[in-house]
Amino acid sequence: MPRPRPADSSAPVHRRSVLAAAGAVTLSAGLGYALRPTDSEAAVNTVAEAEALNTSSPSAGSPVLRPTGGPARPPVPYTRGTTLASVAAPAGSGSGFRRLAAGPGWKRVVRTDLAAAKSGRAERRTTLAAFVQLTDLHLTDVQHPLRPEFLRAADPHGWRPHEALTVPGAISLIERVNALRGGPATGAPLRFVMTTGDNTDNNARCELEWFMKVMSGGRFAPNTGDATHYEGVQNSGVNMYWQPDSTVRDAEKALGFPYLKGYLGAAVREVRSPGLTLPWYSTAGNHDTLPLGCFDTRGDQYLVEAAVGGRKLMDVSAADAQKLQNLINKASGDPRGVGYRDLLKKYSRSQRAVTPDESRAPYTQADYLRIHLDPAYQGAGPAGHGYTAANLDAGTRYYAFRVSGDVVGISLDTTDAGGHFKGSVGTAQLSWLERTLKAHRDDHVIVFSHHTSKTMTNQVRDPARPDEKRHDGDELVRVLAAHPQVLAWVNGHTHRNIITAHRTSAGGSFWEVCTASHIDHPQLARIVELVDNHDGTLSLFTTLVESAAPARTDFADLSQTGLAALYRELSYNAPGVDRSYAGTPADRNTELVLRKR
Repeated sequence: MPRPRPADSSAPVHRRSVLAAAGAVTLSAGLGYALRPTDSEAAVNTVAEAEALNTSSPSAGSPVLRPTGGPARPPVPYTRGTTLASVAAPAGSGSGFRRLAAGPGWKRVVRTDLAAAKSGRAERRTTLAAFVQLTDLHLTDVQHPLRPEFLRAADPHGWRPHEALTVPGAISLIERVNALRGGPATGAPLRFVMTTGDNTDNNARCELEWFMKVMSGGRFAPNTGDATHYEGVQNSGVNMYWQPDSTVRDAEKALGFPYLKGYLGAAVREVRSPGLTLPWYSTAGNHDTLPLGCFDTRGDQYLVEAAVGGRKLMDVSAADAQKLQNLINKASGDPRGVGYRDLLKKYSRSQRAVTPDESRAPYTQADYLRIHLDPAYQGAGPAGHGYTAANLDAGTRYYAFRVSGDVVGISLDTTDAGGHFKGSVGTAQLSWLERTLKAHRDDHVIVFSHHTSKTMTNQVRDPARPDEKRHDGDELVRVLAAHPQVLAWVNGHTHRNIITAHRTSAGGSFWEVCTASHIDHPQLARIVELVDNHDGTLSLFTTLVESAAPARTDFADLSQTGLAALYRELSYNAPGVDRSYAGTPADRNTELVLRKR
């Protein structure tokens, strides 16, 4: 792709005048040009240059919508397939393995924490932006030698019985997004999809390739090691794991989990993803940066070789599992994985033989950028999915992009490459953010990241930038609140729906919208619609969506769709599942009112 020219960093990009001159009616976010992706360069010089760069071919993003010659019909809210219409819920009563069915939807809650909701706004409002957020897909190579499933010896949630189905589950979510015909509050076209991190689980190259094919379309087998059969904990004979192909009574079958002959073969066979029909952007999470989401193993040859090697630890004592979990969960954690390496060595004779596979090697931040920039994975666009060659040159994974005429999105990299699952940002990124916000003081701004304000407490220094200070979530909140054009901070990481109103003594206010994961029940994504109420307020509508798979699975159906349905039902029944992940009604389908600056 052409190398972007430096831009004048003193002046913000104003797009409305350019659009008027060009005669365009509406511009899709799919054109997706980055704005000031690094400290030294911007991706483009002008709006016209950006559009020329990203619309040179029909596949490069979504087209400009042009007049048809007749009056436009007003958009109609589209609630089909959303949780306003229906939510998967357990059918009937009883204990043991619960079957799901389509249940009643969740009502929308109006939140006025930051501004009053004025009557008549529904008739006045116009849409400024509408998009979809996916988060915490955790596409998982379940046969990976470094996966610590053995933590289940201390915690039932240390291993999930549905993890082998993350790929068909994610594809079903893509199918749901593709089927949406407009915003559920406004009916406005959905312009793009943003992933807010933990797209992969083990920081393995194979998982990264699967993610890109799920999002952009393609056929592949979510399988590593021996191509002819599964090698992992679910055919190990260790009874603390569900052994679906075996009639042996294991811990899960004691809870009513089924015997499913042929399940493991179906779980690793070839799948097909249609890819998103909307342009999509990418934000990285800790699992997209660190092996197992918490260890910086770059300097540890033992762990690097173990990732691609032929031995896998599947069972340890409950005491050793608890000791490692306690170490990982400490505030300081085990950023280099020393305790994990020591445990693997302690149980070296107990590890089981598996087929080595180089595709399980950890990928670097540069690898993450390169595959996003690869034209083979462009799909619906935009080129780079937010990232540019300038990001690759500078070694950064943060950028800004034009969402719509007067709305800008900013994607942050909140993962600390030094280790640990909690987040923070370095001084260089925080300074870039402040400059970018100042340059776009006349726009509305929506910020995206993986970590939430409460989970950014990591002070581990990045080995690549050992002299750089790390900044926590409280500092980031202060920076965002100091800029009244910031309306929302959209994130994930906690696997929980939480919507927080931030108001500071300086008068700044914005909404923080955290969305549940797609690996843990209730397996959701979120639609966000930004509207101007034309009464001195704005509203952010948030609406949750489930995958397209049926709520209730047919145990005899091991097709791709059948596995996606099973993924949902198994996740609901997983031992140790946290029922609070769905959040309260005020964290789900909402209207979040803001004062218009």
